[in-house]
Amino acid sequence: MPGKDKRLTFAQNFVCGGNAGVICRTVCSPLDVVKTLQQVGTEDTRGGMVKTFINQYKNEGIRAFWKGNLIACIRGFPYYALQFAAFEQIKQQISNDQGKLSPMGSMFAGSMGGVIAVLATYPLDMVKTRLTAQHADLSKAKYKGIAPAFRLIIKEEGAMALYKGCGTSIIGVIPFAGATFMAYEFLERLWQKPKNKMSPMENFIDGCLAGAFAQTISYPFDTIRKKLQAQSKYIAGGGTDVEFSGMLDGFIQTVRTKGVFGLWTGTTANLIKVMPYAGIMFMSFEATKRFFLYQNGFTTSPFKDTPRLDVDQTWSQEELHDILEIRQFLHGYHHHH
Repeated sequence: MPGKDKRLTFAQNFVCGGNAGVICRTVCSPLDVVKTLQQVGTEDTRGGMVKTFINQYKNEGIRAFWKGNLIACIRGFPYYALQFAAFEQIKQQISNDQGKLSPMGSMFAGSMGGVIAVLATYPLDMVKTRLTAQHADLSKAKYKGIAPAFRLIIKEEGAMALYKGCGTSIIGVIPFAGATFMAYEFLERLWQKPKNKMSPMENFIDGCLAGAFAQTISYPFDTIRKKLQAQSKYIAGGGTDVEFSGMLDGFIQTVRTKGVFGLWTGTTANLIKVMPYAGIMFMSFEATKRFFLYQNGFTTSPFKDTPRLDVDQTWSQEELHDILEIRQFLHGYHHHH
């Protein structure tokens, strides 16, 4: 497909990204809960990943694996929507005439998309960590829900507490989002075939590998961020396993007490989660995109990416809409005369 891809509107890319985020969050929620508990370092996670699953099921039942999933989706939708839409938008600005990006270009567009998404949705992530780390039984829980948690944190710790660990998040998302999109675009080229010929399975494999690559690079930031978010003098026991004053100190104290690999605690659970997660995310993104391309009139089916032969694929959605209207008008005009 030569030229830049303008076939979807910003709003449509936004919905594609949001949809992808909600689908992959819900499917992978149990792994996310276990990973968060391991990173924060609660009592029940001492025995490793499988043990954590069993303990969690015994203590809090099956619903506990979707703990915080509603807020995760409320945050996930705008987060992935902004990230993908910003990525596509920046990609259009900086790609060459063939619509190709250099690896550094993909890295830059991915990173910027990530930063915009983090800033917009960070307070929700902070509250989600607090809700996940507390007891699932509301009679024993400090925060009774999403809105009460917001109110209580602002009341006790001030509004800026909602951005606790945000700096770490931004520093963490730059390599993570950048490396994910860079690897994804790079892997897409390795199949040696046009993008529209790729199957959902191939999108899934690319997403998995891109996610694993990016995750391993940026994981330590995620660990420190979770510890910063969970740390509160208002929760009995402080909520974390090491005491520290800020991001740098967090790195130092964690390495001092747990060794360098302490920064990768829970990384197995995380890779097992991140690979299908990124895979399902990119697969859902491409699937939703197919639906919109068909709806916009560029392809012959909502499930396949087969281009319509009577349509120029370099047009934007508005251009195609105008041209089809003119065609219909001419068609009607010829019939009358």
